[in-house]
Amino acid sequence: MINSSSNDCRIIFMGTPEFAVASLQALVEGGYRVIAVVTQPDKPAGRGLQLQASAVKQYALAQHIPVLQPVKMKDDDFLHDLQQLNADLFIVVAFRMLPEVVWRMPPLGTFNLHASLLPKYRGAAPINWAIINGETETGVTTFFIDENIDTGQILLSEKVPVSPSDTAGTLHDKLKDVGKRLVMKTVDGIVGGSLLPKPQEGACSVDKIPTAPKLFRDTCRISWQKKACELANFVRGLNPYPAAWCELAASGAAPQQLKIFAAHAEHAPENLPPAGAIVTDGRNSLKIACSDGFLHVDELQLSGKKRMSTADFLRGNKLNVPIEIF
Repeated sequence: MINSSSNDCRIIFMGTPEFAVASLQALVEGGYRVIAVVTQPDKPAGRGLQLQASAVKQYALAQHIPVLQPVKMKDDDFLHDLQQLNADLFIVVAFRMLPEVVWRMPPLGTFNLHASLLPKYRGAAPINWAIINGETETGVTTFFIDENIDTGQILLSEKVPVSPSDTAGTLHDKLKDVGKRLVMKTVDGIVGGSLLPKPQEGACSVDKIPTAPKLFRDTCRISWQKKACELANFVRGLNPYPAAWCELAASGAAPQQLKIFAAHAEHAPENLPPAGAIVTDGRNSLKIACSDGFLHVDELQLSGKKRMSTADFLRGNKLNVPIEIF
């Protein structure tokens, strides 16, 4: 039997990174009954490749919350342990796709917090793609999980403005804070019976809804054939991780990876050098030609070096020989 109070509802929380910790912490400090946490198995990290616990596991252990770390979500032992906990509700924040046998288990259902205004930006990297695409508004959504990715019935959502100076890092923090409050409101609404789940319906047709696929190394490579404003959004949408990159090579030298963390656009449609050409004063300014102007590089990192300002980079790297960037 399920108690009518959200603070008596038996919750299992599923998540892995720091983004998920904010919601878990809010639930714990708000007096909600988190009876267990499910997170990814420990992974090797650092130079010594020592096993590192996820951010969610570290917080859970500090709060003396039992932790489950299945390698496979359909493992019989894991499913048995999960069932024996007799949870009323599962909450998922920044975790992996769940099999139906898991998300159908609790009587109140399983809901997910997603860092976009669904149905826009379904997928693994909604924060990055919202900025890359130049959105001025995004948000967070809670929804009941179903058999597809990010397609379930919507419970609650809240809009968040995206400023021109936002990076993936700053927007991550904004959405994390708004999201944790939305998670608690969603629990209260589910237990209290005040929420009416709504199908995901957008004003635009499905084929026009932007998605948020997983980011890979090749995804993050800069194409100098694009417009300057598009490249500026691309850079901030990948800052601080995984970072936009290109390759830099002096004449006759092997290419080196160059990551760009901060940049701004200059519209200059006339008398442009070829896309990818570098223009620099050798002291403070480094800009790279694109299809309709220049991308001014403000912060960068050469392979094997520290992240630094353009001025600091130019003091240690005199670009006075033929340079190719691609």
